[in-house]
Amino acid sequence: MKLHTDRLSRTARWSILAIFVVLWYALIQGVSRFVFDVALEPAALARDLAAHLIFAGLCYSLSGRLRFTLPTVAAFVAAINLCNAAKIQFYGTPAMPDDFLALPNLFMLLSGRQLAGAIAIVAVPFALLLLAINWRRSRTWLLLGLYVVAVWGTLHQAGPAVAMMDKVFGNSVWNQRGNLESRGVFIHLVQESLRHRVRNGSLPSAAEVEAALAVLRPTAAGDSAVPAASPSRNVHMIVLESFWDAALLTGSGLSMDPLDPRFRELWRQAGNSHVLSPIFGGYTANAEFESLCGFPVTDNHVFFESGLRNQAPCLPRILEEAGYRSIASHPNVAGFWNRVNAYRRIGFHTYWSDRDFVLDDLNGDFLSDASLYRQTMAKIGSRTDRDRPVFNFLLTYFGHVDYPLNAARPKTITTTDGNALLNNYVNLLYYKSRELMDFLQTLRRDDPDGLIVLFGDHLPFLGPGFYGYLRSQLLTDNRATMTDKMVYTLTATPLVVIDGRRGPFPLGDLPMYRLPALILHLLGLPTPDNIRLSTPPEGLVVRPLPGMYWAGGDGRQIVCRQERQQPEQCAGTDRWLQALVTVGRDLFSGSQFVLTADRRKSSFVVDD
Repeated sequence: MKLHTDRLSRTARWSILAIFVVLWYALIQGVSRFVFDVALEPAALARDLAAHLIFAGLCYSLSGRLRFTLPTVAAFVAAINLCNAAKIQFYGTPAMPDDFLALPNLFMLLSGRQLAGAIAIVAVPFALLLLAINWRRSRTWLLLGLYVVAVWGTLHQAGPAVAMMDKVFGNSVWNQRGNLESRGVFIHLVQESLRHRVRNGSLPSAAEVEAALAVLRPTAAGDSAVPAASPSRNVHMIVLESFWDAALLTGSGLSMDPLDPRFRELWRQAGNSHVLSPIFGGYTANAEFESLCGFPVTDNHVFFESGLRNQAPCLPRILEEAGYRSIASHPNVAGFWNRVNAYRRIGFHTYWSDRDFVLDDLNGDFLSDASLYRQTMAKIGSRTDRDRPVFNFLLTYFGHVDYPLNAARPKTITTTDGNALLNNYVNLLYYKSRELMDFLQTLRRDDPDGLIVLFGDHLPFLGPGFYGYLRSQLLTDNRATMTDKMVYTLTATPLVVIDGRRGPFPLGDLPMYRLPALILHLLGLPTPDNIRLSTPPEGLVVRPLPGMYWAGGDGRQIVCRQERQQPEQCAGTDRWLQALVTVGRDLFSGSQFVLTADRRKSSFVVDD
């Protein structure tokens, strides 16, 4: 039956809208709390509800028709709140402005019902809004104009606006979940969108870069190359999706060690070294950026998407100029995480994506590592320029959630804690480690002088709220309550470096952004200033994360967090890290004052 709201008084219609929003808001908050275990602080509920009422009022002002406004508001409120709660459960952080830029990548990753559902979540609210707006009223166009001017003015004054909001609503860079829970979703999104605008709109000046260089140059002065035994040898960098030491899950009752015993022995020879990643459970592109460009990712965004705007002297370009052929292989959609543009900007000559591989051994949608290794090496071997050394960058795809296996890979490991996702992961790791060792056996035989660098990109996602790690007391369910040791555990994945015939050697804990300097050092090639600048002070190991960093060395470790009273050990490192961030923004997004004027460009090909 049609709802004849047009016959109601203006006051009655606004009252119906307000009552609907209050009831719908209460329902959505209940779902968020009891399904996703995400709840706002009691003090934030009133302001968050007020923000929802304002949003509903804006929609109604453009429509004037409750029968269109109510479903529009319901769709937006449900999508924004529940998708945000789901992201917190998956990654431990709420929705951020860069997530909206990454939506095309999400659509490329999904298929079937999942893809249809994701598109519907985005498309339905906006379609309802377009239908709800009363385009025939002159008043609607006047209001639209006023709202556009208000948004433009706010963005034009984003700096003062975000400073005011930080003062009123607070801000913790390292605890974005806490920000959301103390603000509410609408205020959080507005506040962080303004911050995003400020961050992208204010790039370092020449004077600021020079001041930062004055801080960084003393620590980089001693980092020099050594003579290489074989200066033209191949380099193989293998980035292993979700590769981690699952034997640490002592509370899950694993029936056997998932890692191949051959890998255990190889890793032991490498001193059980670890690389420290900037990410957890996803955002592999940030691990790629650090391992190829030698600078840390310190903000909660995908650097390939919004931080890499310039052509930059990263490892692929440096090796190309030294006579190498730089090749990236990843059997995913070519444009995922903006890789086509990003790979070109950092110097890869060739990029092989899903269309360049025969998808002959799929686990769900993911090509097996064994097939990726075999096909990549065959393609490299068939090239006409085989006399040139190759930088072979291999990014595996097998290992993404929800960790599917095909019929040729039956489960062999049982667990006792009832976590199906964890059980899937440890069984996937069983095959992933064995396919890796089979490949290494062949690779070391066929290329005995090659430099091999392999590591996991990040820890696996094992359930909402770090659920899979709780039983083993490796992590807590909130980054804000993690100990210094837990923050280290959150970032540490296996690292093995095989220096040709010299074999593997121990490296201890190495931040991922220090890998390019290490590779150039082992090759005996000159290390450019921009790569040397990330040398940490006083022999420390520094792993930056959004709003905080882990620092270790000399048998000690500490986590330095912004907004908290800092230990004395953090003071000097804070200054160094801020200088490094300034130089990185200039190099990858700004005017590149840090570089000389005669830098060269190189070509790039995406093979068909």
